[in-house]
Amino acid sequence: MRTGHRAPRRYSPAQAAALALGAVLPVAVAVAIWVTGRHHSPQYTTGLFGAHGAAAVTLKARLGSALFGLALVQLLLALWMYGRLRGLAAAPRRVRTSHRVVGWAAFLLSAPIAYHCVRTYGVETTSTRVFLHSVAGCALYGAFVAKVLVVRSRRLPSWMLPAAGSALFGAIGVLWYSAALWALNGFAAPGL
Repeated sequence: MRTGHRAPRRYSPAQAAALALGAVLPVAVAVAIWVTGRHHSPQYTTGLFGAHGAAAVTLKARLGSALFGLALVQLLLALWMYGRLRGLAAAPRRVRTSHRVVGWAAFLLSAPIAYHCVRTYGVETTSTRVFLHSVAGCALYGAFVAKVLVVRSRRLPSWMLPAAGSALFGAIGVLWYSAALWALNGFAAPGL
């Protein structure tokens, strides 16, 4: 007789170890960034590609908007690869390559933005907007580590890839909303 409940999934020891690593390492990365940022003395005069002060904030907002644009492209490519875009034929192999290239471009674009944020401000919790931005910034790199681990592992459950990708996209979206949109919108974002 069926009760409508499925038995819990049993993982092999190797799968369980991979799952633990896939969960622990990304969290450890995010926590390490948080702790580093909280114990860092802000250096408000730090520049970004020669821009300082308000000019650096505007430059980061533009770079952050480009990063969000790349994240949207990543999302669309992923949806196409996994057959989630109705009306489109199966994704050709070049879509996977494009997804990988755009992902690395997004990571490389995020690095100077993150470096400037951590070096200039550290991790701050002075307002809801700043707190959300700090959490999302730390989560971004934890989610990136998770996505790389999941893509490279054959032992992790298949649900972890869309979960890691969603976390990564969500972190970039929160970062864009709480900083780039805020800065480009006259230091105001709807709802914050």
